[in-house]
Parts: sequence; C-alpha cells; structure tokens
Amino acid sequence: MDRFTIRRETEADISVIREVTGKAFTGLSLRGYSEQAIVEALRDADALTLSLIAVDGPFVVGHVAASPVTISDGTQGWVSLGPVSVEPKFQGRGIGSALVSRALDQLRESGVGGVVALGEPEFYRKFGFTQGEELVHPGFPAENFFARPIRDSRMPTGEVSYHPAFRQAAKNA
Repeated sequence: MDRFTIRRETEADISVIREVTGKAFTGLSLRGYSEQAIVEALRDADALTLSLIAVDGPFVVGHVAASPVTISDGTQGWVSLGPVSVEPKFQGRGIGSALVSRALDQLRESGVGGVVALGEPEFYRKFGFTQGEELVHPGFPAENFFARPIRDSRMPTGEVSYHPAFRQAAKNA
C-alpha cells in the first residue's frame, strides 16, 4: 500500500501542481479550458479557499482546490471543490478520495456552510454529495453537479456561479 501525506500547498509546489493537474486531465476539459488554468486563475485572484497536495516521498502526486461560489438565493459561505487531480500512474490508490476527505474536514473546521462539485457521480456520492433540482449550475449536465451541506442545516435553492477566475481561465485558454 502506498504511503502518502497530505498538506497545504507551498509556493514551491505551484509548478508541479500545474504539471500533475495537466497530466490528470489530459484529453479532458471543462467547457474548453484546462483545469490547471482554473487553479492558476484562482491562485492569481487570491481565491483559493483551500489548496492541498498529496505527497508520496519526494513527489507531489495529487492536488485538490476549493474556491468560493455565489448562490442566487443569497446563501453565503459555500465553496466549490475541485479540480481534484491525481497523477495518472498513482490513480486508483485512494489518493483522490483522501484529498477530498481531508478537504471536507478542513472546510468544516473553517466554518464553510456547504460544498458544490462537478464530476463523476460514483466518486462524489461516496462523500455524501447529492444531486437535486433545487440547486443548479446552468450550462453543465445536472448528472455531474453535486452539493453537500456541511455546517448549514439546509440545501440552498437557486443557481450557483463559480468564482470569476473560472471565466478568466476560459478567456486565456
């Protein structure tokens, strides 16, 4: 079994996070822009609520980011989780799951009301994320959009807008 640790990113990790994220999403894109561009735009905008890496020995093998979202019903304190990236040769070893679990724990401790995510249904459901008609992200398939209250007792209602850095990443793609 692999032994890896999870810690907050440092400035020295930025270039390798870009590399790991690029490799993890090779051939995939979110509406025409790259996940590494999203992370960089969020970092440049000082909009990373959380940025954790998984380290196996001297190697960064995974990364997860979180950033603020806006919800049309006025609910405050929610964030987006993602992208979640794992170096391809390390995928299937529980690193992505460990990153998400740690991120959710740290977000709970920081007082975040809830989390939204875009991704694979099987992956996000195992962390208590659900789909619902009451909270949507227009322009993306409903079957890939998930939400999970953390400290809030209810699910917000309305449309979710991601941080403007997502749009900036699209312009720079």
